[in-house]
Amino acid sequence: MVKVSIKDAKDRLSELGRMVEEGEQVVITRNGEPKFELVLHKKTGGTNWEAGEAYLKSLGVDKLVEWVAPDFDDPLPEDFLITPLPEDFDEPKDYEKIKARHKK
Repeated sequence: MVKVSIKDAKDRLSELGRMVEEGEQVVITRNGEPKFELVLHKKTGGTNWEAGEAYLKSLGVDKLVEWVAPDFDDPLPEDFLITPLPEDFDEPKDYEKIKARHKK
């Protein structure tokens, strides 16, 4: 373990960084007391799937996606964007009937 004062660390930061990369423990002191420790950066990121599952279970959700239509990824018809929506578009749907219709 290497102990270095803040003033010295400022002048030797590149050297101390290389030492940490090689596995050395570097402690930076102020007035002789340890204040900081140089450590390697731990790469984090991505999706925490376990936390997401725990959150959904806390809300009572068993499955993220209950059902996917068989034609989900089929190409859209050419007139899709210019066709007006049906009049009952924003009314609640009975999804149980829709699922039963697609299972046939």
